[in-house]
Amino acid sequence: MTILALTNQKGGVGKTTTCVNLAASLAANNQRVLLVDLDPQGNATMGSGVDKHSLEHSLYDLLVSNVRAEDILVRTEVGFDVLPSNDNLTAAEVELIGINGKESRLRYGLGRIKHQYDYILIDCPPSLNMLTVNALVAADAVVVPVQCEYYALEGLTSLMNTITHIQKFLNPALKIDGLVRTMFDPRNTLTNDVSMQLISHFGDRVFRTQIPRNIRLAEAPSHGIPVLQYDRSSRGAAAYLALAAELLRRHGKAIGTPATPATLNLSVGSGYTAGATNED
Repeated sequence: MTILALTNQKGGVGKTTTCVNLAASLAANNQRVLLVDLDPQGNATMGSGVDKHSLEHSLYDLLVSNVRAEDILVRTEVGFDVLPSNDNLTAAEVELIGINGKESRLRYGLGRIKHQYDYILIDCPPSLNMLTVNALVAADAVVVPVQCEYYALEGLTSLMNTITHIQKFLNPALKIDGLVRTMFDPRNTLTNDVSMQLISHFGDRVFRTQIPRNIRLAEAPSHGIPVLQYDRSSRGAAAYLALAAELLRRHGKAIGTPATPATLNLSVGSGYTAGATNED
């Protein structure tokens, strides 16, 4: 069982898109997956086909009111489970201030159910707040979606400092699993320049798989489904399947025969060739 926090303090880098589609791609490879939506915007919840406006309980209740995770869990039709969120979660950061062990509420809440899964993916808010701290304390490792632009490099410095602080005081076992280059277009000189800087600094911690700009990835959330279900033949779907396969190889796990559409309502395509970026 591996818990991954997908985080980047900079917004608009494809963090939620990566979380939802990586969850679907891991599920398509016969992994038991839980997506934890730790962002008050609830975009990962909606993108997984769960209506954030009609929730009886949300992640807020787990963090603040000791509602059990199994009473919040939603089993979706897209191959993975979700601990959903909505804007109620905005109040959690303030209310957590007065709670003992506020940094560990998520880790404690996941304790009862985590062994039911092979992977737990945590979609973090685009800021370094108490919710993000909870994710980093609960996680085994961090995956950082990065858009290849200079502002993204500046944000990484602050994020790495935060990870170092968490390692020192709250979660010594936390590690950086990798950086994912999103919205990648190799025809862009700046993109290539920043990509080379990332590889120079982080080495093999940069995933080889690049996520291209792709219209299907942008369209899928409005339908409340991952891109694998929306358009299995798109480059975006192929890229996230390739990312899931690379992640499984890194963790020493066999890449199984992908689940069939009949069992998951998901389909899989061929591997993604890095550098192919023409939009479908």
